[in-house]
Amino acid sequence: MSASLPPLSNPLDRLWLTEAVRLREEHAGPLDDDEANRQARAQGGELAELIEFRALWLARRGGLIDALRHWRQGARLAGFALVLLALLTGAGLALAALGDGVQPVNVFWALGSLLGLNLLTLLGWLLGFVLAGDSGGALGRLWLWLSEKLARDARAMQLAPALLVVLEQRRIGRWLLGMGVHGLWLLAMVSALLTLLALLATRRYGFVWETTILGEGTFINLTQALGMLPSLLGFSVPDIDQIRASGTLNNGFESARQSWAGWLVGVSLIYGLLPRLLLALFCLWRWRRGRALLRLDLQLPAYRLLRERLQPPSERLGISDAAPEQLYSPSIGTHLDGSEGAVLVAIELDPSHPWPPKLPTGIADAGVLDDREQRRRLLEQLTRFPPQRLAIACDPRRSPDRGTLALIGELSRCAAESRVWLLQAPADEALDSHRLQDWKQALDSLGLPYYCSAPLNWLESGHD
Repeated sequence: MSASLPPLSNPLDRLWLTEAVRLREEHAGPLDDDEANRQARAQGGELAELIEFRALWLARRGGLIDALRHWRQGARLAGFALVLLALLTGAGLALAALGDGVQPVNVFWALGSLLGLNLLTLLGWLLGFVLAGDSGGALGRLWLWLSEKLARDARAMQLAPALLVVLEQRRIGRWLLGMGVHGLWLLAMVSALLTLLALLATRRYGFVWETTILGEGTFINLTQALGMLPSLLGFSVPDIDQIRASGTLNNGFESARQSWAGWLVGVSLIYGLLPRLLLALFCLWRWRRGRALLRLDLQLPAYRLLRERLQPPSERLGISDAAPEQLYSPSIGTHLDGSEGAVLVAIELDPSHPWPPKLPTGIADAGVLDDREQRRRLLEQLTRFPPQRLAIACDPRRSPDRGTLALIGELSRCAAESRVWLLQAPADEALDSHRLQDWKQALDSLGLPYYCSAPLNWLESGHD
């Protein structure tokens, strides 16, 4: 695993995964992050950058980056399903409004069928936005639910909550979900208008209005008031005589058919499609503006605790005491300063085993790692100055336990190329074939090449 960050160019994705890792640690406990912290410290930068690097490293190791891709695929499928639902809904509204053409169309019932549900949901969106700050509504929550279900990845469980946490920081979740809701209703109204035009172009409809308790003056005023804005765009509006004549089922005004059709299309466009278009564009503008301001919230307790591990006080405060006359230097082999192209290190060798072997010039001996502190110091050095080639010597008389294999994996990720050297047994002993086979299987699972002979030629020249 390379020390570099995963190729995620979208800042929102990086914040999203960082929050997902935080939520996972809050629910399941702290992750094993020694290597992630070390890689982050080696990269350097501000605290927010270190936290983000650490989280992305853990996310890649834990499969969250793949889960994010699966979640996005599920989100696209959910979006396609909702788009299809919107198109079918719009076509259904138009068919319900005009009917089959056998019976005259009640213009206000038709208008109610075309705009009623749209205006009711728009009113619900406005009330939710003002009273609760929720612009997503049922459609937004349905999209999130479908995205998680269609992802088919158990690792994606924290992604939807993490996304909501990120979006809540600048309260831009309302704009993202609002953009989706208005976009779907915009598609529904486009589908309704296209279906309406297709029906009006291929069928002969008569238009009437009916009432029991209202006078015709009410319908005349309402029709002209609703047709005022569409008329500015060139849509026809029935005149008073045509409106009056349409109050009877058997009116003889053929010219009124086209006027009513133009009025119905114009009113649906102005009061149904146009508001959704303007609101979708407004939500898109607010979403882009808020997304550019997203930052990691360093005041969260989990991130405050990471400060000590990612920016130790000695690094943040600098040197405060005079240097002693002699510094303590632990014996772990040669100090690596970045000039070594090849390094040899051994893990937990028996004291009776002769070490190190005679090394050609240019190969650095990193000594024998026996305790946790030695491992930490060497890993820090290798992270800062990764060698081109690294050979890891192991005694196959020992069992390949998980701790040793994890260390081998960490060491191998600090070099461009790595090999494992399975040492020969002393002259008076023989290797256990079953244990040697266990070592080979374990190293195969790590994807590391291994040899039973000294890889000194490879260390020196890069080939055998």
